[in-house]
Amino acid sequence: MLSIIIAAVPIHGHVTPLLAVARHFAERGDRVRFLTGARFAEVVEATGAEHVPLPAEADFDDRMDFNTVFPERAELKGAKATAHDIEAIFARPGRPHHDAIMTLHAEEPADVLLTDPAFAGGAFLLGHELGQRPPIVVCGVVPPLIVSRDTAPYGTGITPLAGPVGRLRNALLHTVASRTVFARARRMCDELNQEIHGRPLPFSLLDWPRHAEALVQFTVPEFEYPRSDAPANLHFAGPISASGSRAPLPPWWDELDCARRVVHVTQGTIANRDYRQIIAPTLEALADEDLLVIVATGGRPVDTLPPLPSNARAAEFLPYDELLPRTDVFVTNGGYGGVQYALRYGVPIVTSSGKEDKPEVAARVAWSGVGRRINSETPSTAAVGRAVHAVLDQPRYRQAAQHVAQRMAQFPGMPYLASVVDQLAADGARPGGGAAG
Repeated sequence: MLSIIIAAVPIHGHVTPLLAVARHFAERGDRVRFLTGARFAEVVEATGAEHVPLPAEADFDDRMDFNTVFPERAELKGAKATAHDIEAIFARPGRPHHDAIMTLHAEEPADVLLTDPAFAGGAFLLGHELGQRPPIVVCGVVPPLIVSRDTAPYGTGITPLAGPVGRLRNALLHTVASRTVFARARRMCDELNQEIHGRPLPFSLLDWPRHAEALVQFTVPEFEYPRSDAPANLHFAGPISASGSRAPLPPWWDELDCARRVVHVTQGTIANRDYRQIIAPTLEALADEDLLVIVATGGRPVDTLPPLPSNARAAEFLPYDELLPRTDVFVTNGGYGGVQYALRYGVPIVTSSGKEDKPEVAARVAWSGVGRRINSETPSTAAVGRAVHAVLDQPRYRQAAQHVAQRMAQFPGMPYLASVVDQLAADGARPGGGAAG
């Protein structure tokens, strides 16, 4: 039996995939402590893990409107928006993250720590020797936070450009971003690491998963940029878990068996207050067409939606394992988990591009050929209509999505993540044992 700590920032899209991870290890008999926000206590305990609340200064309710809490954030886009979130939402809680893990490890030594990439405390934990801290597995629930000569800065949503010209472009963009956009966040991280270890953080916060013992990405290489300088600790497990499959069938479910093509649109469970992001323009663009438009509100009451046209149906949650095989196009605002879920079933995608990791997700949708990206957080009705019809009418998008689905079916998923954890625990238990590569 292993002693495992799982740690995640209190954001639904980061916690949910790790609930399945917690359940897997708890069911096989491991001792699992799950450090995350107070609002997730019930769902954590339901997995068989022990919920440990984050310190108050690191906890928040992800259902709040961040643009209200941080008014300056509303006007930011791309890398500037990413930099703001890194500083205000992720880097600042890094010290209480670090302290909470060190306290848990001192109370009961952990064999392995699993974190999401946004758990900034992981970066500061790396300043301790193994033994003082557990080996760290970063669970890739968002596009990889890895600085590379082959990719543009994280958050820009810029797709790769091959060859020397692309590398020169990336080098210039990284230099500009580090000196301007990310400069404040870097200074904050240096100060925090100085407090803990007496020296600045020796790497960028956006590159910290490179230095963990393992980075296990919850997708397949076909949906991720190739990197000639990828770290040896990078693994692809394929999809780890599904979410939402237990939702009840709505009363209109039988209509899905009609001959009409189905377009499913959602804004996930967090960024779903402003339906202009993708739901409203999709309803308007496809109104009265010979399509069935299915809306999931992600938990918000259905009556908060704009008026539904005659060809639209809605529910708060839907059973995705039954819906997606019937879906012709998945329309989203770019949540990583939802996109991976759709691709498991070979469903092509239309995505807008907003804040957080969404520009990076949208860029990968376009780069991999599995769908169309609209470069706007609140796209126009016309733009959504053009993108949906392009994906419906051009077989190449579905073919690319089905290819990714076939590759996903070949990857072991949870058993692979468990093998990485078990190897790290075994190496750490040996005299002189170190991290697995």
